[in-house]
Amino acid sequence: MILGKKLGMSQIFDQEGKPLPVTMIEAGPCYVSAIRTKEKDGYSALQLGFGQAKRLTKPEEGRLKKVKIPTRLKYLREFRVDEKVLAKMKVGDQIDVSYFQVGDRVSITGVSKGKGFAGTIKRHGFARGPETHGSDHQRRPGSIGSMFPQRVVKGRKMAGHMGQERVTIKGLKVVSVLPERNIIMVKGAVPGSRKALLMIRGERKND
Repeated sequence: MILGKKLGMSQIFDQEGKPLPVTMIEAGPCYVSAIRTKEKDGYSALQLGFGQAKRLTKPEEGRLKKVKIPTRLKYLREFRVDEKVLAKMKVGDQIDVSYFQVGDRVSITGVSKGKGFAGTIKRHGFARGPETHGSDHQRRPGSIGSMFPQRVVKGRKMAGHMGQERVTIKGLKVVSVLPERNIIMVKGAVPGSRKALLMIRGERKND
């Protein structure tokens, strides 16, 4: 697991000369800023920090100095891990792209691009209404419920804010690792705009 920043999309060529669409991610270096244990916190997790902040509050800055982390961490996120992984880590440890290898499968979590207010056709893929015989219901949602109960049922698909949601893409393949630049390339697209924060978790190696 590691935190990263989306740099954008590009393409590379495989051994057969076929182009592969890839997303370039600046992954790490991250620092272990805290360790959560079942005895103390009720769950097992690692808190990782990433990025360089311009300024921090005095409590945040004091906590990082206390654990001897040499930089002002901009982002702090927690990853649930089992106790075996937790036992190998300590506060202040650094995690970088050497954690990944070409062929690994990863899950990437980010916040999707916001698209503003959208209707049901664009947002949920509703079909259009009839366009003949004077109909004026081409793009209207139609009925939103029955006579009972006399309310809109929770979860009803309607017009509203589209995008800007937490999204996880699973099974993305790592096709290139550049340790000297802290960059990994994964095949395909990942959620978020450029410079968006990403949470990357390893799944399994490709056979």
